Order: sequence, then C-alpha cells, then structure tokens
Amino acid sequence: MQIEDWHSEADQQIIRREKQKARELRQSQWWKNRRACNICYYCKTDTPARKLTMDHVVPLARGGRSIKSNLVPCCKSCNNLKKNLLPVEWEKFLNNFR
Repeated sequence: MQIEDWHSEADQQIIRREKQKARELRQSQWWKNRRACNICYYCKTDTPARKLTMDHVVPLARGGRSIKSNLVPCCKSCNNLKKNLLPVEWEKFLNNFR
C-alpha cells in the first residue's frame, strides 16, 4: 500500500507544510542545541551531531506535526528502521528484535 492510497490531497498539503516547518527548524539554533547531546533518542548510542537526523516521534503520515515536542535527534539506522511507526509500535518492534 502506498501512502498516496490512503491520504487525500488535503493530507498531502498538510504533510508538505509540516515538512517545510521541519526544514526551517533544522536550521535553527534550537535544533543545533538539541542534537549537540550526540545521543540517539532511540538507541542511546553516541553519535556525532552532524550524523544525527531529525525524526518525528509521531510520524507526519500518522498525524504528527513539526513541533519541538515531536522532534528528536536520532541516528540514521534508527530513523530508517522506525519509518512510520508510532512510539508504542516502535517499542514492540525493538522488544521483538532483541
């Protein structure tokens, strides 16, 4: 199933707008301070700040927004594995993976 299959055009416009907000936040001092901890939010591994990506805890495709309380720094590996999972689904995934 493709994302386009279950999202209306209005949803796509909201997602585009939220992605733009995230791009703007990525340039802010707030984000630079947030990733300066050098720790992935999910796996807690030490990762250089430049290698941390921005992740939406509640994904945009699942109704999340690009607000500071929903954005966390994470390593590329966790970001790729998490995809569009909600936090509770991600926890279950990790527990089964271990």
